[in-house]
Amino acid sequence: MKLFRAWPGWRLAAAAFGLGAVMALGQAPLGFWWLTLPALSVGFLLIARAASAGQAAWLGLFLGGGYFMLALSWIVEPFLVEPETYGWMIPFVLLLLPFGLGLFWAAAAGSAHRVGGNPARRVLAAAVLFCGVELARSYVLTGFPWALIGHVWVDTPVAQLAAVAGPIGLTFLTTVVAALPVTFRWPGLAGSAVLIALAFGYGAMQPAAPSPAPDAPVIRLVQPNAEQHLKWQPDRAKLYFSRLLELSAAAPAADQPRPDLVVWPETSVPYLLRGDDRLVAAIAASGQGAQLAIGIQRVDGNRGYNTMAIVSPDGRISQSYDKHHLVPFGEYIPFGNLAYNLFGISAFASQQGAGYSAGAGAAVLDLGAPLGHVLPLICYEAVFPQDLRAAPTRATWILQITNDAWFGNLTGPWQHLAQARLRAIEQGLPFLRAANTGVSAVIDARGKIVTQLGLGVSGFLDARLPPSLPPTIYARTGDWSMFLLLLGLCAALVLRRKRPKA
Repeated sequence: MKLFRAWPGWRLAAAAFGLGAVMALGQAPLGFWWLTLPALSVGFLLIARAASAGQAAWLGLFLGGGYFMLALSWIVEPFLVEPETYGWMIPFVLLLLPFGLGLFWAAAAGSAHRVGGNPARRVLAAAVLFCGVELARSYVLTGFPWALIGHVWVDTPVAQLAAVAGPIGLTFLTTVVAALPVTFRWPGLAGSAVLIALAFGYGAMQPAAPSPAPDAPVIRLVQPNAEQHLKWQPDRAKLYFSRLLELSAAAPAADQPRPDLVVWPETSVPYLLRGDDRLVAAIAASGQGAQLAIGIQRVDGNRGYNTMAIVSPDGRISQSYDKHHLVPFGEYIPFGNLAYNLFGISAFASQQGAGYSAGAGAAVLDLGAPLGHVLPLICYEAVFPQDLRAAPTRATWILQITNDAWFGNLTGPWQHLAQARLRAIEQGLPFLRAANTGVSAVIDARGKIVTQLGLGVSGFLDARLPPSLPPTIYARTGDWSMFLLLLGLCAALVLRRKRPKA
């Protein structure tokens, strides 16, 4: 077993793991990108100086393990909702997910060592290949583009580059900036400083998104703050539902009109609405003449769906959207029927059977004047730029309903919010999100948070809908430009490696 013989020893493995953890400090809510860059540089140096490609792969694995273990530490939170049932899985999840994702980095590190030749070229190869595997994990097995390396720029002007090249473009900038000082020393450090300055300058020069028109529609985002471990208890469900009705019907501020649309979070309705006209009528009445976009669970035959339903003022469900990009092991279990029948294993978020069924795909809902066309997203779907681009037509704004109570209070909700900001920049569209326990927010088309309602509070936000911008380059091309660039660079690396020596 050549790979096991290439084991670098615990000292080097621990160093790589620690560097990965430091890299993760660049992710929300801290945003310490200035720690991510040097940690990645040293990580590249370890990989380049490894004794073999196998040893480099081990170091890449532990670099990724440290990074993902800290960046995705919120992943244990769903298992704590019912610890008596799921708590035993926590040690496995803490190891399997970070090191499973670390396999992407291991493949990049081992390949960089093999094709790079000398240590300097190995570092440049790592910059390309690490970006390439971050693109791959955005798509492979339905994708998991959470905590991409480039996400460290979300809270800086550099994030505006996402309108051109998306999150993979931001990742490429990060890996190149980290690689140059290792490869070229002081000239490389100067080159990295210039690249960072240019990226900041580009973002700072972008004009601010225009302010909402005086007659723009008013959206109310309702945040009931329903605690996940209590949400489905009958007495608590009734309390939270009453809170939703009260917040929806509450009078606006003295200088504000009544909202045109009221939005409830994901799965906020604790009852099935099928055939219950009185329940739908009560929801409609709480809107005080406004439409409502509400999160429900819908059952059709023996299938359940995680759904956004549009309730009209006259008490009808006029439109609906079923979530189509489901969370593996959260909303469905692969081979779920077999797992449920044999072992009783069901998905966390489902209330019936083994999980939800996927909807038909991305959609755009026409809410009529003055609300226009909206692209609906439910929770996890907001982390996939490709899902937004899959919509059949271009919307005028994006609406996400989510239940971030699953993510705890420390990092998960803030990282989810950060990704929403990137989606706004990428598409040039305002992004509104109603979250069960927070963070509910109105985000303009440049990714700026106009207003927000923090974690762990109940209440509502009334805000006029920010205007959209023209379609961005990224909205038109997606990841194709970065894919072709990375493919060309990888081909160049391989050809240079195979070129005979003079």
